[in-house]
Amino acid sequence: MTGARYVTDAEKLAVATAEAHAGAAEGGIPIGAALFDADDRLLGSGHNRRVQHDDASVHGETDAFRNAGRQRSYRNTTMVTTLSPCWYCSGLVRQFGIGRVIIGEDTNFLGGQDWIAEHGASVTVVNDPDLIAMMGDFIRDHPALWNEDIGEE
Repeated sequence: MTGARYVTDAEKLAVATAEAHAGAAEGGIPIGAALFDADDRLLGSGHNRRVQHDDASVHGETDAFRNAGRQRSYRNTTMVTTLSPCWYCSGLVRQFGIGRVIIGEDTNFLGGQDWIAEHGASVTVVNDPDLIAMMGDFIRDHPALWNEDIGEE
């Protein structure tokens, strides 16, 4: 619920995980994200909707970012994502100066998280076994769609 407080990293990750499950239930790629302010309030959440919207730009992080609405500054916000952010989403974090990123897992895919950290954002990787299994199952069952999502042929 937007505006609600989620104090722990686990509570924040649960919001992103629920979004990932919603995306999977819609027939999409199971990646979810959420953006929180400095007081741990949910600004917005979303999930990868590339398939559902036939739009390659609607990744989980961009959906959450758009749903959060305009902020005066992103320096003290936290982006939570179920999967290591791709270069596109890493660029979003860098462009807007998001101060912290919590990553549910980076086992199935390692995106630009090291680059984000090199440019000043705090990065926490959880490597949640359930998220690893969910993404691994999706990649195994839908290799063409996964490769399209990450820009591979």
